Amino acid sequence: MVHNLIAFMLAATLLTLTPGLDTALVLRTAAAEGRQQAMRAALGINAGCLVWGAVIALGLGALLAVSTTLFTLFKLCGAAYLCWLGLHMLLRPRTHFASNASDDTLKSSHIGWGMKGLLSNVLNPKVGIFYVSFLPQFIPAQHSFVGWTLILVMLHIGINLTWFMLLIHATRPLTQLLRRANVIKWLDRVTGGLFLFFAAHLAFGRR
Repeated sequence: MVHNLIAFMLAATLLTLTPGLDTALVLRTAAAEGRQQAMRAALGINAGCLVWGAVIALGLGALLAVSTTLFTLFKLCGAAYLCWLGLHMLLRPRTHFASNASDDTLKSSHIGWGMKGLLSNVLNPKVGIFYVSFLPQFIPAQHSFVGWTLILVMLHIGINLTWFMLLIHATRPLTQLLRRANVIKWLDRVTGGLFLFFAAHLAFGRR
């Protein structure tokens, strides 16, 4: 059991450190909108991991692994969502972020970033496919599949959160620079381009 946990921790850490959509989303949000918004995006991303973990633990993930139609449906929904985010940032980049917004506006914004993080994972079927093919390798024989799946997913979430906190902290020295109007527009456009790249990769990539 200890060997399995150590092996999983190493593999999950390497997966987390690999640059991808989640890293791009957290970095961009931390640089342009601050730590609180970035933490909400990070929590949303990890909530998406928890959703997929629960789906896999309940056995529904096996359907995604064998059903081409279901996989394609999730893939196209995820690609469409990422494409919408990317085009919005490219065509309508912001120049500032309101600092005197009302409490209701702030709450709405916070929920929005959490939902963006959540949807970026929930609408990506490759996360489900990865969990289906990856997690069972580290579950000891004759142990509860459901229990161990949830344990491994929680460990993965812990690694994710640690990495995201390091990324968020690293942006603090550059906060003032990254809040300038031209820098904000550049960040939105670059992030929008990245989102479109990930959307295309998701839509046209092989299973």
